[in-house]
Amino acid sequence: MFTIVRREEMAEGTVILNEIEAPLIAAKAQPGQFVILKANEDGERIPLTMAETDAEKGTITIIYMVVGRSTALFRDLKVGDGYQDVIGPLGKPTHVEKVGTVVCVGGGTGVAVLHPITRAMKAAGNHVICIIGARTKELLILEEQMRAASHDLRICTDDGSYGREGFVTEELKDILDGGQVDQVVAIGPVPMMKFVSKLTAEYAVPTLVSLNPIMVDGTGMCGGCRVSVGGETRFACVDGPEFDGHQVDYDELMLRLQAYCEDEKACYEDYCRLHDTSTAE
Repeated sequence: MFTIVRREEMAEGTVILNEIEAPLIAAKAQPGQFVILKANEDGERIPLTMAETDAEKGTITIIYMVVGRSTALFRDLKVGDGYQDVIGPLGKPTHVEKVGTVVCVGGGTGVAVLHPITRAMKAAGNHVICIIGARTKELLILEEQMRAASHDLRICTDDGSYGREGFVTEELKDILDGGQVDQVVAIGPVPMMKFVSKLTAEYAVPTLVSLNPIMVDGTGMCGGCRVSVGGETRFACVDGPEFDGHQVDYDELMLRLQAYCEDEKACYEDYCRLHDTSTAE
């Protein structure tokens, strides 16, 4: 069992942080890599990129949004409870080097994935500008951690309740117009990564994105995580999860992610009824 040693509810209780005892994974994990977790015998295998690792404590930290039955199972685990299975580290780590000015763009829970990468980019000697966004102030996560991990933090909310009103792409455009940018890293909802990549392509700025396709085994055997990159089929679990943002077929990815939405919604509603909790809006 992989015991939860710290649990925190974030973003109005819809986003949960779990710090988990996993010493072998913590000793080897690098920024950008992920783990696959299973709550119990009845749970699904869920891939989540690590938001933090602590080799000395032997822990890893994941941050997730409750969107379905399996993440609801995760939510119901308390400190002292444990995950039945945690497998990792999986995927290729982020390629980090000193390139100059790096803009890291995160949206929603993608900010959690972006955090260790941002910190590594800064440690490598880059000047790091970070843009984080959410629909509202209440849904924004890791503000202080991202501020510490970067030289310059910009905040956007769709409704203007905090920071700049509007999308992260608007802030990114101002930065691109204002001076030299050598690399962009964008992690968040697929539409956000699509439009960030479309924008940076106009400025010929290399852009890295982290993809979140449907995944089952995490070893490249099942083919569930296939994505089209540069006209070729790649497997996010072993070839990624990070790819050249200018080469990704985002429309295909979004279609694949929608394949089981109705089933997921029905399973979540059944779980909530059985456990006397409110369903997602």
